[in-house]
Amino acid sequence: MYNILIGGAAGQGIDTAVGILEKLLKKSGYFVYTTRDFMSRVRGGHNFSVIRFGDEIITSHIDHFDGIIALNGETIILHKDKLNENGFILCDNKILTDEPKAIKLDMDKMAQELGNIRVAGSIAIGAVLKLFGENLDHVEEVMKSSVKQPYLEINIEAINLGFGSVDERFKHIDGNFSNWIMLSGSKSLALGAIAAGLKFYSAYPMSPSTTIMEYLASKSVDAQLVVEQAEDEIAAINMAIGASFAGARAMTGTSGGGFCLKVEALGLAGIAEIPLVVVDVQRPGPATGLPTRTEQSDLKFVISAAQGEFPRMVIALRNHKDAFYQTIRAFSIAEKYQIPVIILSDQYLGDSTASVEPFDLESITMDEPKVSEEDYANYLRYRFTEDGISPRLIPGKTKNFVAADSDEHDERGWITESAKMRVDMMDKRMKKLIKLEEELLEPDFIGGESCEVLIVGWGSTYGPIAEAIRVLNQKEEGKYGALVFGDIYPLPKKLLEKMASSAKKVINVEQNATGQLAGLIREETGIQCSHSILKYDGRQISGEEIVKELLGGDMND
Repeated sequence: MYNILIGGAAGQGIDTAVGILEKLLKKSGYFVYTTRDFMSRVRGGHNFSVIRFGDEIITSHIDHFDGIIALNGETIILHKDKLNENGFILCDNKILTDEPKAIKLDMDKMAQELGNIRVAGSIAIGAVLKLFGENLDHVEEVMKSSVKQPYLEINIEAINLGFGSVDERFKHIDGNFSNWIMLSGSKSLALGAIAAGLKFYSAYPMSPSTTIMEYLASKSVDAQLVVEQAEDEIAAINMAIGASFAGARAMTGTSGGGFCLKVEALGLAGIAEIPLVVVDVQRPGPATGLPTRTEQSDLKFVISAAQGEFPRMVIALRNHKDAFYQTIRAFSIAEKYQIPVIILSDQYLGDSTASVEPFDLESITMDEPKVSEEDYANYLRYRFTEDGISPRLIPGKTKNFVAADSDEHDERGWITESAKMRVDMMDKRMKKLIKLEEELLEPDFIGGESCEVLIVGWGSTYGPIAEAIRVLNQKEEGKYGALVFGDIYPLPKKLLEKMASSAKKVINVEQNATGQLAGLIREETGIQCSHSILKYDGRQISGEEIVKELLGGDMND
């Protein structure tokens, strides 16, 4: 398994080079996993991406490299200490460095001789392919899908030139992932929404959620959906609620700061019992925080957001595959229970890309609202039912009067101040949680069934935790296990209570400062975590860091 870093300043074409390399490596059969680290500026600053690739499934990034492709000197200074013993640094001659592992090519001069200074990146791509024992079989195919036709031939020529300028350093590894697809977490989520029948998406651009809107907009004609860039976050969620009331499957997306502005309207969806999917791609707060970094600090906020009490569900996405299928499930649950469902992602998952097995579209099922002949004959929008789910008709598709209100109301939807009706209607809505608990998915379990140390995590910590458990159990077989939650509110408790009762230690791993999952577990079950591994500097925790925290050792790839 190999790991390379490509770094430079914003505007130097890092993302373009990374995208091309990802495709070429996937075509060679590798599983590819790429993370991105960038600053909140259009030009300048230090940006880098890390591509990890190999012949087996990869769940996380690691913090040491076989190669560094440095587009500026700062990249070498910042990352050289994490270079493996037999690693290399590929850079241009103009970068002043005396690093013995540096492979210097006069890429700018070579590009100028080809006739376009901008193809220096393609020269670097060719050199990387050769260094890792690859061939040029897929270059033309990949470049046709990556660059415009007028620049195709010169870029292919540049790759060939770079390929011939270095010697092979590493051997090609045979993998079997060439037919898998490469997706970012946010694109996978967007595809899941399309597969679920999304017809209306509204959002205000806010990093790191904007990719969802951009991708949905690019597919809006083919998918026959409306994508609306609203004037602000309040308008975005109210538009989505209106679209859902009118019968369209609707979603709105944002990050934590934007979710703050959506809170009152979230309560409207709750009391009016209008299905709604809300995505929060988390970043560090409060206020503007670190807009291009990652964190898991919105959990307790979204669980309790909006005044009053109403049923909701919170789903945390664990990986790129999960992003697709759990988004579909979020729409199904929102429609079935007529509640808001909040999807928690984060910058790390949203912006990283990974190989994903082609989706099984035939397995997709959606719960549809069920309305009987009796409901049509004597329609009561908020009829009292055994499970709290009332019949829902769509205005304009029936002769019945369809009501909805933000005030407390009776079964017809008419405003009321009756104390008894208030209690009855609250009880009706909250009954949904009882039935919803029957559908909760238990957390994924990783590791030894009779583990002494049980790690608990949620969302995107899944990958680093899985990596850490693999290494920990190589050192002490079966001692370590982990539960990583996807469904997180209401909290699934059965497996947690079973595993925690036999473990000697329960340790929570989270990307926040207060241990929000540990607090939720303690509140819901009484189970106390004995230790916390918390990271909140805006960078994703790695499996190496988890192992080091637990053992004081290192992870070997």
